[in-house]
This record gives sequence, C-alpha cells and structure tokens, in this order.
Amino acid sequence: MMSQPGRLFGLGVGPGDPELMTVKAVRLLQQSPIVAYLAAKGKKGNALTIIESYLRPEQTTMPLVYPVTTEKLPAHLNYETLVSDFYDRSAEEVAGHLDAGRDVAVICEGDPFFYGSFMYLHDRLATRYQTEVVPGVCSVLGAASVLGAPLVYRNQSLSILSGVLPEEELKRRLADADAAAIMKLGSNFEKVRRVVNELGLGARALYVERATMSNQRILPLAEVDAATSPYFSIVLVPGRKWHS
Repeated sequence: MMSQPGRLFGLGVGPGDPELMTVKAVRLLQQSPIVAYLAAKGKKGNALTIIESYLRPEQTTMPLVYPVTTEKLPAHLNYETLVSDFYDRSAEEVAGHLDAGRDVAVICEGDPFFYGSFMYLHDRLATRYQTEVVPGVCSVLGAASVLGAPLVYRNQSLSILSGVLPEEELKRRLADADAAAIMKLGSNFEKVRRVVNELGLGARALYVERATMSNQRILPLAEVDAATSPYFSIVLVPGRKWHS
C-alpha cells in the first residue's frame, strides 16, 4: 500500500530574533521530520540560525544551496535560468521526501510570501501536495520596531520599494509615497541615498542593518558606508506624524 504523501509547510521565521517566531511556526517546525532551508554555498544562512534552538536531535536538516547569490554574472551565464533551474531541482528534492510520506518544513526569513524564497517552491509544489503557509513578521515591521518608527498614520499609504529599481523610477515612486520602505539595498545603497536626499527626505529617512538580529546596526543615513551596506538593510521613510 502506498504511503500517504507528506505535507509541505512554508514557515515564516521572522526577521532575526528567534522570539519573534509565531507559536504555530514553532509547533509545525518541531513536528516536521525534515527541515529544509535555502542558503548560499558554504554558509548556514539566516533562517537556519534563527530556528536552530528550536530543533530536536532527531530532525533532519536539508540545505538547498543557491548556485549564485548575485545577478551580476559573466555574459555566458544567465541568472534567471540558473535560479529557475535551481528551484526546479530543489522542488523535486523536497518532493522526494513528500512522496515518501515525510512532512517537510521549509523555513523562510521574514514572511514566506513577502519577497520570500519559499514562494518559488510553493509555485512548483502547492498544487501537488497538501500545503500550509504560516506568516511571519516581515523585515519592514522588524525594522520599524527597532527604529521606534510608526510607519503610517490614519489614511496614509505605505509603499514597499525595491532598491534595484532604476534611479528615475525609484525617485518617481518615492516622491509619490506618503511613507516608504526601501529594501534590497546592498550595492544599490548609494543610489537610494542619493534619491532620498534629492527628494529632501534625508531628515525623515531611517536606516537599519539586520534588524532584530544579534548583529543589528542602526546608523544615520549620512554615515553609512555604501561599500559595506549589506543586502539585509532597510531605509524607512515614515509617514508624517499626525497628532489627535
């Protein structure tokens, strides 16, 4: 008799502080015999670091190792193709355990469906297996909390912007925003800072690296070294304060 397929769990593990995981995420994590995580070659990855203290000795961890971690590649290599093939292979590795009747928890920094790597596995597997996604505290909210920065008041709208956007497009969108969170900084930081200052938002803008992680850093925007700004950093432009 064929075994019942395993269940797939996409678990948001929050922005860094292990105590920001939900009770449900911890419960499903500890119930899953297989815990899969995405990481760069030779690195443990932030998601695994967040959940390690919750793991039980009998659980098996399953690294899914990215072939590349930058979009800037030699001309003969195509980033999109490499990454798409990687997710195809990773999905089939996960499917092997599911087909054998083993539940798999795929852990994802922040929230699985908010720029989360799990969404690409979800696209490939959710129609084939019983799947449950557990939301997590996203990095934008983690950053706001450590910066002490209320993001949006009353009827204001919040724009989530990628630092990868072309400069003029970023400038246009930020100019129209009541409040904004600019993510994916890293090598894009100097462009983002230039746009923020050109729009006269430098005094409102706040910067944090690795919010809620043990190596978190909060710096004035003007003092950030663009050469060392990590990918896991955020610029927040909170909405203007409203007094009742």
